[in-house]
Amino acid sequence: MGQPGFAVSLICNYKGVIWGIKMLEQVNKIKKLIQTATNPKQKAMYQELLAKLQAELNIQPNDTTAPYSQTTLTPKPKRTSAQPKTSVQDAKPKPEIVNQELQPEAKQSTTEKFIESVVQKTEPSKTETLSDESQSKSEEPQNKSYFQGIGIIKGEVILTDERSAIKLGEHEYRLFYIPNKRKKAYEALKREIEVTGNTTLRLIVYPKILHLPKKDQPHRVSFQLVGFIGSKAKPSQLNTELDDFEFKFSGLWQFIPVCRTPCISIFRNFNKDRLAWIKEAEAAKKVKFMKSSHVPLLWRDSPVKPFRFNPRLEKEQQGQTYFVQVKAKFLPGRDVFGFVEQLDEPTGDIPGFLKASKKLKAEALREIKDNKQKQKSVDPPKNKSTDEQPKQSEVQSENQSLPEQPKKSQRKQNKQSVVQETDNKV
Repeated sequence: MGQPGFAVSLICNYKGVIWGIKMLEQVNKIKKLIQTATNPKQKAMYQELLAKLQAELNIQPNDTTAPYSQTTLTPKPKRTSAQPKTSVQDAKPKPEIVNQELQPEAKQSTTEKFIESVVQKTEPSKTETLSDESQSKSEEPQNKSYFQGIGIIKGEVILTDERSAIKLGEHEYRLFYIPNKRKKAYEALKREIEVTGNTTLRLIVYPKILHLPKKDQPHRVSFQLVGFIGSKAKPSQLNTELDDFEFKFSGLWQFIPVCRTPCISIFRNFNKDRLAWIKEAEAAKKVKFMKSSHVPLLWRDSPVKPFRFNPRLEKEQQGQTYFVQVKAKFLPGRDVFGFVEQLDEPTGDIPGFLKASKKLKAEALREIKDNKQKQKSVDPPKNKSTDEQPKQSEVQSENQSLPEQPKKSQRKQNKQSVVQETDNKV
């Protein structure tokens, strides 16, 4: 009667040994991955995974011996005829021991499967054969750095067919939207005002800064509508992180020629789909799409100096350009942003972005001029002679109605004749 209990314990010990061997195989695989890994983030992930696995197996990092579960495989001595037979009641406590030994098997179903999935996804033979495109796609979500400029403003919204605006205190700023992309947000904002009757709302916007050619001319600020936070809006990451008039900016910290205040330059983030579209688009559309935004920022104690281009120096002698991520507050009336806090440390590792070259901008200007000339040639010219004819006829009719005035020579002759007549009379 004791043999079934011995068989169960033997099977459990055998399963524990198999589980331990499998886990050791996973440990060896992960060690190989750590040696072959080139990405530091990926290497750190493997090391963390290895540490968890070794802690679970109760082995040292450099120890390659089997875990404790393997040492329990010691067969019990066979029962001889001289030994008393164990009853069924004596064998009842054994299932409890069996349940304790089966606990590692439950761990195997969770941790082992997870480790196997990670190892299968990132085997060296597969990572080495990945193309550049697949590597860039896999690294895109891991890269947290990207160009951004978004925030929340609160004010009185004025929506009209001709021109929409938002009133921030005593100052009014233009509010616009892109018809193809943000029309739904504009229509939803319109309905919110019609239903609630409340015109003072919190809007999610992109800041748009128009810099004029001369330094003495002040820049102009407007806001592009992205969305709004209505009365029934649920809390999101943006409206919980930002207060009213606060913005998140990620871009290049530098001076631009037409602004005395240093700016955070926000460019279009690089994307292969965007690049494919740009290659086929017209020059004017390319320049408009890649238009950047230069946000003036008051940041006195910045840890790095804003880049300033020096035309007298060579490219290699120019200063370092830094990518910064900050939170700033809009100051209505002054039309600048004030530094609030730093979201991440400045870095010289700049994410990919799209920027129009000077050559492309010149090509776009020529294209716009050509299109205007073509439009003028297509449109019928206005006949100025027909428009001026009635005016001339009116002037002639007025002149005809008035009595003719004598010329200067005739006036003098008349005066002389009158003088002579008076002299004769005298």
